Amino acid sequence: MIQIKRVYDEIAETDGSRILVDRLWPRGLGKDKAKVELWLKDIAPSNDLRKWFRHEPEKWNEFKRRYFEELKDKKELIAMIIEKSQIGTATLLYGAKEEKYNNAVALKEFIEALKV
Repeated sequence: MIQIKRVYDEIAETDGSRILVDRLWPRGLGKDKAKVELWLKDIAPSNDLRKWFRHEPEKWNEFKRRYFEELKDKKELIAMIIEKSQIGTATLLYGAKEEKYNNAVALKEFIEALKV
């Protein structure tokens, strides 16, 4: 199972494998407190795409299209997440305040489409 959670939210036993999928480490959060098992910064959107998107809802569909293109070259990283989700729960962690329009939501959608 894959779930999504903001990295600043309270840690729970149900999180399973906590995987940070942001390119930048979350501000003001120590590594000990975050309890991140894997930091897959290379699976995050490119800097150019991240800066262009800026979590603006009107850019969401175009962001996903561009991000999905980038993800096609990240097969090993995708496989790591799928493997963790098959063993138990994989929680994709993100730092953005925006809960609906962020790369973790798009990444989960991409992976779930592969598993069909």
